[in-house]
Amino acid sequence: MGAFSIWHWLIVLVVVLVLFGGGGKISRLMGDFGKGLKSFKKGTKEEESEAGDADGSGDKDKKALEGEGSETASKKAETEKDKASGG
Repeated sequence: MGAFSIWHWLIVLVVVLVLFGGGGKISRLMGDFGKGLKSFKKGTKEEESEAGDADGSGDKDKKALEGEGSETASKKAETEKDKASGG
């Protein structure tokens, strides 16, 4: 047959059931694993954004620059209106 007999598989099954305590505990264990994985991903994203801010290429800096650009464009438009109206 194979490397393990039916008795080996039964012993492994009993050990798994004893260690994990049945179905409810396994699902909680997997839920905790999922939460840990989610918090790990969130932490790595936060570190990347902090590293970007330290380099001067953060999202806040980009938004501020975009805001300044739109303000400058609106000021230019106002001065052109003033010139056109003769004022």
